[in-house]
Amino acid sequence: MKIFDSISKITPLKNAVVTQGTFDGVHLGHQKILTNLKYEANKIDGETVIITFFPHPRVLVNQGDKNLKLLSTLSEKILYLEKLGIDNVIVIPFDEELSNLQPEEYIKKLIVDKIAAKKMVIGYDHRFGKDRKGGIDDLISFGLKYNFEVQQIAVEMITEIKISSTKIRKAISLGNIIEANALLGYSYQFTGTVVHGLELGRKIGYRTANIVLEDAQKQLPLSGVFAAFAYVDAKRYGGMLSIGKNPTIAEKGESIEMHLFDFDKDIYGKKITVEMVKKIRDEKKFEHISDLSNQLYEDKLVSKYLLLEK
Repeated sequence: MKIFDSISKITPLKNAVVTQGTFDGVHLGHQKILTNLKYEANKIDGETVIITFFPHPRVLVNQGDKNLKLLSTLSEKILYLEKLGIDNVIVIPFDEELSNLQPEEYIKKLIVDKIAAKKMVIGYDHRFGKDRKGGIDDLISFGLKYNFEVQQIAVEMITEIKISSTKIRKAISLGNIIEANALLGYSYQFTGTVVHGLELGRKIGYRTANIVLEDAQKQLPLSGVFAAFAYVDAKRYGGMLSIGKNPTIAEKGESIEMHLFDFDKDIYGKKITVEMVKKIRDEKKFEHISDLSNQLYEDKLVSKYLLLEK
């Protein structure tokens, strides 16, 4: 798969069939569109092209939306698209220059002159160009003018995709990991760096990796304890994940901690990817450390059982 990180680096592509959007999470709804994209490209012996934007357009439009949470980082999105067999991904920096292009300027500069598209596959409600002035009717008109075909994605599919994205974000925030994974078509993951914490877990026999997210905009559950896998140095380990304030030990803000089973390596400073499987329980404050330790033992047994099925 070829990745272009600026408009200037794009070269005309062979019989390009293009779609564009944020494709956050690349979930099952998105995958239907991508299957159709590949089908259309195969018909004309062409290449599939995904145009996506970074940062998310809402960050610029809403002047740095701090509440914006995403299902996939840019690197994760690219990886998912590659696994699905997409030929080309164009990551366009969404900046003021791009946002100020008039609809026809945008199509002429990118779709026609740079990509030399033969076909665009797009939703009925897709907007583009300055102030989102361009719509499907404009795109069809530009297609006739510049000699590329426009295929409109069904209203029902677009609605389904929007509902899926909303449902997935909500499911994850509430800790409904099984529902989220079913809608995604894969197990939800996040990546971060292992840092030093209070190191209190090891005192009760449950040493944890304290994780700082790679991307603060990544959607995570509000709190809870989860059965999960962790990938360290390309190896997978079972474990249990805690997200929250650790109210029994220390209420010092939010934390993300992962206890890896049968693991005693020093991984401070390393990247760790967590694959979430199922929520075990809500976060709870215990009166005594011994009560917490007993609960963690039960959590470990439950987690090991759940992970055996994966």
